[in-house]
Amino acid sequence: MLSAEQTSWVILAGGQASRMGGNDKGLVQLAGKAMIEHVIDTLAPQTTDIAINANRNQDHYSQYGAVFGDQLQGYPGPLGGMHAAILHLTDAEWIGFVPCDCPQLPHDLVARMAAACQADTDILVAHDGEHIQPVVTLLHRRILPKLEAFLDNGDRKIILLYRQCNMLTVDFSDQPNAFVNLNTPVELAQFGQR
Repeated sequence: MLSAEQTSWVILAGGQASRMGGNDKGLVQLAGKAMIEHVIDTLAPQTTDIAINANRNQDHYSQYGAVFGDQLQGYPGPLGGMHAAILHLTDAEWIGFVPCDCPQLPHDLVARMAAACQADTDILVAHDGEHIQPVVTLLHRRILPKLEAFLDNGDRKIILLYRQCNMLTVDFSDQPNAFVNLNTPVELAQFGQR
């Protein structure tokens, strides 16, 4: 059984945010705070071990915690951030990931993900009752060789990698709105009005 204390967590803020007009999503304002602050506010009571994967505005992000960029060029997406995290967080066996654009993540995310882990699990992925949430995940660093081979092959679709690993889904169907992510200025505005 895995405990929450045995996990390290990374907020993925390394994307190009093309649908957000190129604005750095983690730093976009929502209700008077940078979006990443909403994520940290939810995550910080659950774990003391939070780092940030960002490929630009690293100085700005460093006010929130330790920051590291992708090792691979060309914005390989969330998998690039996961790859960088495994290489950067050398002491962490289990690394969890959340996107920087999910402002209402579950308040029991870390505990629930850790509790679902079994001895042979490689990856745990959140499930909202209808869909898996592939960027809300907890993985063991032993997947690194598979991840590197996958990326070297030019693949970027997360779920295809997960299918090569021993994956479990973690049920969050009681909190289906916890994984709303804000990708565009319109989504941001509509969410802010609620």
